[in-house]
Amino acid sequence: MNAKDPQVIDTLAEFMTHAIALENESVERYEELADSMEVHNNPEVAKLFRKLAHFGELHAREIKSHADGMTLPQILPWDFKWSTPEGPESGPMQEVHYMMNRRQAIEYALHNEEAGRDFYAAVAENSPRAEVREMAAEFAAEENEHVDILKSWLLNLVDPESVRPEDLDPPNIPE
Repeated sequence: MNAKDPQVIDTLAEFMTHAIALENESVERYEELADSMEVHNNPEVAKLFRKLAHFGELHAREIKSHADGMTLPQILPWDFKWSTPEGPESGPMQEVHYMMNRRQAIEYALHNEEAGRDFYAAVAENSPRAEVREMAAEFAAEENEHVDILKSWLLNLVDPESVRPEDLDPPNIPE
């Protein structure tokens, strides 16, 4: 959803389709990242990404329960009404490094949760339908709880976690 030219979500079914896709893409991204971290022998971060994927699955299940009985529209990937190439909670891949530490992984997840919250808040502000605004506001509040949880996780990390070790064998990427 582009803040300068917001695309309005008109129906509850359309909103639920967006919410389900947003959460499913987030889960898929965290699972991909966990797999990658395991391959690169970064088990602590892999475990963290698996935990985030699990929480995402729980949230996706909850959202799907809200959509029970609805006929949800099929939306093509390029027709979703968000301002990012992927769902707002998927996060940019360029922010990920195979040697990232737990602090960096939590900061990445925090950015994703804030983007999800902001998406839902924008829908709550811009939709012409009260039922969509109410559900979007509820989802924005839930995402804000997730933001608060991740911030508390950051506060509980030990300071040496803030520096990524030097990569003595960086990937060879053709230019």
